[in-house]
Amino acid sequence: MNYSYPIDASWTKQEVIDMVRFFSLIETAYENRVERNSLLQAYRRLKEIVPGKSEEKQLFNAFEQESGYSSYHTIKKARNTEQQYISM
Repeated sequence: MNYSYPIDASWTKQEVIDMVRFFSLIETAYENRVERNSLLQAYRRLKEIVPGKSEEKQLFNAFEQESGYSSYHTIKKARNTEQQYISM
């Protein structure tokens, strides 16, 4: 991993931890596999921190440019399957 996560300086320490966890789960989905429910739970927490679609899209785009991993497609796949684990 030679990139950084998109972090907002106005977030609390716990919010930063939760956002890093979300992006880490996206990485895991691409590099191995991730539990679907854990990913969707982390996404729900992300939506509490970043409720606006516009800001969410900016974060997802920034992360994808840095890492090459698409948060949008990973969440979409998690929502559209009933499998316990997903991988990209």
